[in-house]
Order: sequence, then C-alpha cells, then structure tokens
Amino acid sequence: MSKFLAAFFLVGLLSAAAVPTATAAKVVPESKAHMTLSFAPLVKRAAPAVVNIYTRRVVEQISRSRLFDDPFFRRFFGERFGGTGRKRQRQQNSLGSGVLLTGDGMIVTNHHVIDGADEITVALSDRREFEATLILDDERTDLAVLKINTDGETLPFLELRDSDSLEVGDLVLAIGNPFNVGQTVTSGIISALARTGIGVSDFQFFIQTDAAINPGNSGGALITMDGRLAGVNSAIYSKTGGSHGIGFAVPSTMVRAVLASAKAGLGHVKRPWLGASTQTVTSDIAASIGLKRPMGVMVRSIFPDGPADHAGMAVGDVILAVDGHDVASPKALNFRLGTRMIGEDAPFSILRDGDRRSVNLKLVTAPETPPRELTKLAGRQPLSGATVANLSPALAEELGLDTLSSGVIILQVDRRTPARRYLRPGDKVLQVNSDRIVQVGDLVKAMSKATDEWQITMRRGGKVRTIRFTL
Repeated sequence: MSKFLAAFFLVGLLSAAAVPTATAAKVVPESKAHMTLSFAPLVKRAAPAVVNIYTRRVVEQISRSRLFDDPFFRRFFGERFGGTGRKRQRQQNSLGSGVLLTGDGMIVTNHHVIDGADEITVALSDRREFEATLILDDERTDLAVLKINTDGETLPFLELRDSDSLEVGDLVLAIGNPFNVGQTVTSGIISALARTGIGVSDFQFFIQTDAAINPGNSGGALITMDGRLAGVNSAIYSKTGGSHGIGFAVPSTMVRAVLASAKAGLGHVKRPWLGASTQTVTSDIAASIGLKRPMGVMVRSIFPDGPADHAGMAVGDVILAVDGHDVASPKALNFRLGTRMIGEDAPFSILRDGDRRSVNLKLVTAPETPPRELTKLAGRQPLSGATVANLSPALAEELGLDTLSSGVIILQVDRRTPARRYLRPGDKVLQVNSDRIVQVGDLVKAMSKATDEWQITMRRGGKVRTIRFTL
C-alpha cells in the first residue's frame, strides 16, 4: 500500500502546571527513581482545559442502485453511470479536538476539523456542552478559532510556549480522544523541527513528534513539561491510518499569530508581505556566489515600492535570517513572516557580494493593486460560466500563489457549462485570438467580439496551452 499523509482529529489542552520551568536545566534520567517519575500532576491540572469538538453538516446524496456504485463499473463508464438517481439529504457527523487558549472561551482547532460544518458543539471535560461560533477559519495554516459563551465564567486555558525555544529530544505530551474512546494521554519527544513537505497547509514548518497520535486527535494539544502549548496536532504519516510514531503539529508561534487576528475581530488572517520572490540557494548557486555551503534564500525579483524595495534589498541578495532565525527555504521564510504582526519591523540578515549586512523590513499587508474586479462571464462564448479576477499581490497571497504574479485568473467555473470541461480554478488567461489579456477589462472586451472561432491561450501551473473553439 502506498504511503500517505492522513490529517486526523486530535484533542488536547492543558493549563499551566506547577512543574519545572522552561529555563530549568534539562537532564537525562540517571536512576530508577528518576524513571518512576509521573506526568500525573501535569495531566490532572491540564484535563479541565481539554475539549471535544463535534460537528454536523447536511450533505446531499444521490440514491441509486448499489450496482451503479460499483468501482468496477464506474471506472469504465464514469461517474454518471446509472443515471442521476434520487437526491436526498443526510446528516454527517465528525469528531475532533480543541484547545482553550483564553478564559473567556476562545478555542483553537484544525481547519479540517470544522470545514463545512453547519453546527459546531464543544464538550468540556466536565461534560457540559456549548454551541460554538466560528470566529476565524484559516485553511492556509489548517487552523480555526472558535468562541463559546461562558456567561462570565473563567474557564481553564492553556498558555502558549514559544515553539522556537524547543529542541529535538524535549519531552512532550499529546492529549486527545483517539477513536472516540475517551480522553487519552500519550508521551514522546520532539523528533524534529521545521519539517516541510507535509502537504496539509501552505505554511509548512511542522514540529514532528513520536507521541502517539490517532484519528480523533486533530486540533488537540502538544504540550511541554512546563504545561504550555507547543503546537496543535494536525497530521500523521501512516500506511494504515493509525499511529506509526510520526506525527506533526503546527508550532505555537503560528497559533499565536492566528489567535491575534481572531482577537482583533478581523475574520481572516492578515499576513506581512515581503514584496519579493525568492528561491532556495542550491549547491550550484552557492558555488557561483562564493558560499562554502548552501544557506538562505536568494531574491529573484522585487516588487517596485514594496517592503523589500523600501528596505533596500536587491535582486541577488541572499536572505540568511529573519529576527535571528535562520531561513533555509522560501517555506521557512514564509513561516517566519507569517508569525509576525502587521505594523512591526522585522530585522533581516542578508548577504550581498560576500558581505553580511542587516536591513529592517516594515511589515505591511499585500496591496489590492489592481482591484480584483470580480466578474462572471456570460453569453455565447467559450468562457461563459467562469468567474475571473485581476491577480493582485493581495489576491495572490489569499490563494497561496507567488505574490508578484499578475494577470487575469479563473476563480470558479459553474457546473453544467461548456467551460467546465477545459477550465480549472487557478488557470490564467494570457491571450484571446490576437488580444493580449492583462486585466479583466481586456478579457471582457475580447470575449464580446462577434466571432464564431476562438483561440484562447492559458497558463496552468508552469505550462502554457492554447485551445481552439468553434461555436
């Protein structure tokens, strides 16, 4: 069976416990007495801050003969094999976990735990249940913030640990409700830091742990021995769907940034914009610029009058660190920016012509320039049913694209329209017949011309394709 990443429901929270502080010396157990020490006091204090999250949503299902749902027939005859059948609604339930981060009832969980939910219920450890309101949902970090009404009661909550202070080998606990068997505590260590390539969020910079994490734990807490939140458990690497000792958590520094946006009532996360595109420094690039080994990320292009431009950065500069934290890839750089607040200054360490220097970047949001001009195309033409927009740095940031991208992008394509067969969200329209497309107005004008033949050039991913139509 092929390997896959499974994102699973997790639970966990802990309030600050009276255990060794983060500054205490770390020691390896040296005796039997040391080995019999217990996590029970920490868990006992943390348990009241652990919540379960139950979600419900109504889905539309097509009722038809089981024969028509056989994978063998559907493989050869397609998804429409057997007709449309009769539509009926069905309630779908799921279970996850969350972490109370404030005494007045703000809870962090995973985006995939509450995604598409019509109702969200939070159950405390004392079995009280509350209807929760979704305050902020950020798919790019796989985090969401909920709020329950406590009627003035102060609930136990978990304080945030600075995840940048973690080291490989530190002891951690994961608390959750795996397989809905009830609250369960597992222990392990920090196996690795800054893991990328996990594929469950855009900001890939995960804490890896061998503490057992299973279905039912997503959104729960990974805590350190000072009783604070180190990360929110989000995914596991598994061949079977169960724990193989490779779990991943979103670091608390990212959780802090998302929580700050929720507290500010923004409804979405506002992230700082670099105003430049970058690439990893490979061995070949390092050799060409006189580095003994690959390090940092190289600036490939700069947005005029953007933050990087104003900070004095130039094409060819190598960004080595942000606020004292090394960056080894564009993903690491995006993470470091994503954990910072708008309006602050961030010190960058860069390398230019062999000299290391420092520059300060003013952290601002990406601009909405040009305006997106959201437009739904209609009429007797091949793109009818497609919703398009101007690609600005702000929109590109929302979509997880290169923020220096420009042009006209396809955002949505209606079902049961001809365009559905050859357009995908994310396609960029480059040219229609002889007309070059720069903004939405160019596309609307080109598609309104009287003709029965169309030649449309688009970019999908890194490939350019041209499609010809006759109406």
